[in-house]
Amino acid sequence: MNKISRRNFARLAAALSVAPYFTSSTAQGHPAFQPSSPAAWPGYEKAIVIDFLASPGPFNTSESFTNLSPEMIKNAVASGITAVNLTIGGSGVEGFFRTIAMWEREMQKHPDALMQIRNMADLAEAKRTKRLGIIYGFQDCTIMGDDLSRVEMFSSFGVRIMQLTYNVRNQFADGCLVPDDQGLNPFGHELVAELNKQKVIVDLSHCSTKTTSDGIKASKAPVAISHSGCKAVADFPRSKRDEELKMMADKGGVIGIYLMPFLVKGKAPSDEDLMMHIEHAIKVCGEDHVGIGSDLSITPHNVTDAYKKSHAEFVKGRKDKGIAAPGEDENIFMFVPELNKANRMELIGEKLLARGHKEARVEKIVGGNFARLMKEVW
Repeated sequence: MNKISRRNFARLAAALSVAPYFTSSTAQGHPAFQPSSPAAWPGYEKAIVIDFLASPGPFNTSESFTNLSPEMIKNAVASGITAVNLTIGGSGVEGFFRTIAMWEREMQKHPDALMQIRNMADLAEAKRTKRLGIIYGFQDCTIMGDDLSRVEMFSSFGVRIMQLTYNVRNQFADGCLVPDDQGLNPFGHELVAELNKQKVIVDLSHCSTKTTSDGIKASKAPVAISHSGCKAVADFPRSKRDEELKMMADKGGVIGIYLMPFLVKGKAPSDEDLMMHIEHAIKVCGEDHVGIGSDLSITPHNVTDAYKKSHAEFVKGRKDKGIAAPGEDENIFMFVPELNKANRMELIGEKLLARGHKEARVEKIVGGNFARLMKEVW
């Protein structure tokens, strides 16, 4: 594939940015701005806060959008989050550039609220200026086709985190829903080597057990499991066994615990369920290898009748496509109710402190560990 220059991309982005083109998935309707309550943890304001899978826009419902609302922008800033790993979706290479064009446009429209993160200097600047940093990431590498030179091309446009596969089998590896788990294939090993070469973070979140193990072994750099949970606490396909968690930690990696239904079986997850996963991960991995990857929009879900209908349709659509994981339920929403607030990362920190965790550890979990991983890989 011919490489696209940044000059040609700028022209393409300008042409695409005038039309509605991006379909994502998060809440139907957006509640009014929800400012933080007076901080019970004064240290939150000085902490580097990183949600390793989140979005300032809609995420994890069927809602379409073409621009960020004023409420989304206010919530992004009020969240206190320094940076998020933002999934860049779209169908094929053209879809990728359509999505990039939208986010480039939004960052230009809101320069006081949003900025792109490509390196650690950018992260420091986002913290200094109290803006939300955007790190582009992939949740599937199918877009590479059979051309691994695309890794360098996508990286040059700011995609700094790439998940090998999403739930199913692609040309590189098996996802967590593949019954005949064959792990990382020879082409997948080449992909991991190229990701290491281009200093892109290898993400193993939706990968199968064997792909996770193979990916950790194959990577010369520490890996991320950006949004997952502990299988020993709640046995879901998307969660990770202690064996892989320990292996990941031994090589310097970090797991981000998600705020999803997969924290507990048969009911809506609670903040206590989240704590169980975080504390189990600390026990297995050590406090230097645990973080948060909420898998959510920063703007809280507004549970109206329309939202309930949209959620049911969203889950059904994923089941029809064969990409829904066990635990996705039309009647269980994809968030933790007690943490359905823009300042959820602050609330997680406060909860950990209340359970006796020291402030230094809490700072690592709400972002310090992922910042260290980024520094080591980039």
